Order: sequence, then C-alpha cells, then structure tokens
Amino acid sequence: MSKPVKAAVFGTGSWGTAFATVLADAGCEVVLWGRRPELADAVNSTRTNPDYLPGVELPGNVRATTDAAEAARGADFAVLAIPSQTLRGNLADWAPLLSSDTVLVSLMKGVELGSAMRMSEVIEDVAKVGADRIAVVTGPNLAREIAARMPAAAVVACTDEAVARRLQAACHTPYFRPYTNTDVVGCELGGAVKNVIGLAVGIADGMGLGDNAKGSLITRGLAETTRLGMALGADPLTFSGLAGLGDLVATCSSPLSRNHTFGTNLGKGMTLQETIAVTKQTAEGVKSCESVLDLARRHGVDMPITETVVAIVHEGKSPVVAVKELMSRSAKPERR
Repeated sequence: MSKPVKAAVFGTGSWGTAFATVLADAGCEVVLWGRRPELADAVNSTRTNPDYLPGVELPGNVRATTDAAEAARGADFAVLAIPSQTLRGNLADWAPLLSSDTVLVSLMKGVELGSAMRMSEVIEDVAKVGADRIAVVTGPNLAREIAARMPAAAVVACTDEAVARRLQAACHTPYFRPYTNTDVVGCELGGAVKNVIGLAVGIADGMGLGDNAKGSLITRGLAETTRLGMALGADPLTFSGLAGLGDLVATCSSPLSRNHTFGTNLGKGMTLQETIAVTKQTAEGVKSCESVLDLARRHGVDMPITETVVAIVHEGKSPVVAVKELMSRSAKPERR
C-alpha cells in the first residue's frame, strides 16, 4: 500500500486554507504553516480558521504549525500561498528545509516589483530548482466557495506534464476539477493581469458606469493580457481557458473578489489609504499593476487599461478623468 501524499501549505490565508482543504479531501496529509501560534492552535483545536474562513470545518487530516521545518519535512508538495511581494524573502528561509525532490507549487497571482518576474521565476531564482519542479495552480478559484466545497475547475501548470499530472491527482476531488497545462507563462500572466482588470472593473462599478462598460473592460482586458502573453511566448489559447477568461470573469463579477471590491471602493470615492484600511486581505492587483505595466513596457506591449489603473491607484488621478482619457484614445482596429 503506497504512503499518502504529504503536502506542506505555507500560508494560512483564505486561499491557502481552502487549498489545504482540497488537498486533504483528495487524501493528502496536509500541514498548514502560519506565523501566529494562536491561529495554528485554533486550527488544531477547533478545526476552523477563525480569521480567514470562519465557520468552515477543516478536515481531520489538516494540522497547523508555526515550525517551517516541521511543515516541510517529507513534503511531496510545498504549496506557497502568501502575498506575492513577500515570496522572495520567505522562500529564502524555507527553501533549505525542502527535500531535493519536493515540488514547489505557487498559488500566488502576481508579478514581483522591481524584477518584473513571474512567481515561478522568483521560485526558480531563490530555490535554485529547475522549472520541472515548479507548478502553478490557477483559475476561477474564489476561496470562500471552494472552502464551502462548491463546484470549481482549475488549471495545474508545469513545464513537465508528468509533474502536472501528479499534482492534478493530489488535488482532484468531487467538487474541485483540475486540468493540466504546460504553458506556465500564460497561466501565470492570466492570473496576475486579471487582478489588475478586476480593479478596473471594480472602479467602473463603483462609479456606476453600467454593464456595457464592465463587458468592454473584461474583453479589452483579456486582449491586453493576451498581447503581453504572446510577447513572452505564451500560447494564446491559454487565455481563452480557465487560467485566462475563466479567472477574469470570476474576479470581475464576484463580490468575493478582493480586487473587484478594492476597485469598487476607489470608484465610490474612497482614497487609496481609506480603501487599504477597510481591506482585510491582500488585493494583489494593487501592487502588481505597477509590475505588470513595467513588464509590458520592457517588452513594448501597449496596455492602456493597466496604465489607467496605475494612474488611479498610484498616481492619484481622478477616476472620472482617467476614464475620459481612456475613452478618448485614438480609434483603431479591434485586433491590434
């Protein structure tokens, strides 16, 4: 009888905890790592994560610890579920604790500030592992719904298809259906840029601009994402799948989306600092919009919606003015 798969999940936020639940329901032994002893104790004693997923009962084969070495010991998969801008520093501490055959799995949807690296590139750089040991899980995966075991699909991406299939088997449950993909670049960009477009749609909703504006932003946002992806060598078909359109639609249409909610508050007239103050969890697009734009400019890719989001969020431009400027850009063919 083969031993059960062991997974270490680094990060006790809503998505890390939800994915730990998926892995456990699929039969894995899961150790959930977090910094705060009181939260780890709560997970172990009450079988819930009261801070991020209150009321959701966690499986018995999930346990929590504050000891990173304990979490990493013997792990087949090390799942990274922390804010993307904190990855480099944290992984420098965790990488030496991992076995030489542990697969590192990114749940993060961002682009690093300064380097403009995708998360898998940061992992490869810091952990000094090959691309065949790095996988990405992405798609329309709102944590609260998955934790409630509502039906969802996802993409498991790795350049090594055999590794992708191993992870697929480790997280396949009756309610969570993962598909494999070898286009890591496209899958990561779809997840990172959709957060930026989610902010844009949220701003439009907060301003009361209507469903035509929302539909236009989603569609043209997908066009921006695809342009950037193709410039970086991604398969354009990836962006019509779960990692692209699927994730984009979920983020832009759900009140459970942190980025959409953050944008909505900005569109209603709240300042950046006021919006940050009422946001309990990280809205990745707030920081990643700058790094996504940096990445696009490095590759000569035009991303006007992303530029508009950066202007509103980081340069203090009025949403009303920004929308007028976006709408007054010169007319052009759609497929350009």
